[in-house]
Amino acid sequence: MLKINNVIKSYGPKLALNNVSIDISQGEIIGPANYDQISFATCEHSFFASLNAKEHKEFYQLQFPKFNERRFDTLMEFFELPYKKPIRTFSTGQKNQFETILSLSQGADYIFMDEPFSGSDIFNRDDFYKVLLGILEPHETIILSTHLIEEIKHFIGRAILLRKGELIGDVSTEELDDNNLDVTSWIKTQYNYRANRVLEALQKSKL
Repeated sequence: MLKINNVIKSYGPKLALNNVSIDISQGEIIGPANYDQISFATCEHSFFASLNAKEHKEFYQLQFPKFNERRFDTLMEFFELPYKKPIRTFSTGQKNQFETILSLSQGADYIFMDEPFSGSDIFNRDDFYKVLLGILEPHETIILSTHLIEEIKHFIGRAILLRKGELIGDVSTEELDDNNLDVTSWIKTQYNYRANRVLEALQKSKL
């Protein structure tokens, strides 16, 4: 069980998280000694830009005993990324793909991803979602932060919704299925979305 209790995070005057608590089941995470059980992929990147993919692979193998070399090589081939070019020479999409490969190959039980697919075209993203489902082991849990709701709604098992730093929704896809809802419909309900707001704005602009 991964427990996040009463987290508060702000960026200057802007409050990003306001007393948020979440339990995420799967395995056990206790203390900093388990740093290798958690990995993180962000569109801001955490790799070494001057190193190439082969050098990253060798470094991760030294740092993480459960590093999955076969998965790393498979995903590198899938994305058609070069092994011997410095990562700084990659395009934005390639950098995001490489960041994701590292997080998935580390051998962690919990893999956090923050908008990992920005810069990738829709075909690459769709294929990757399918590959992701195929390579994950039962003990691995993905926690994905994204605005691409329509794209991921068929691949997730649980949706957690934050708004203005507050936790306003937490539902499993099984619960949604039982109520004949999809993730998009549920989010609109939680946000009190009004379908006619665009029409109202257009009408006002013509007055």
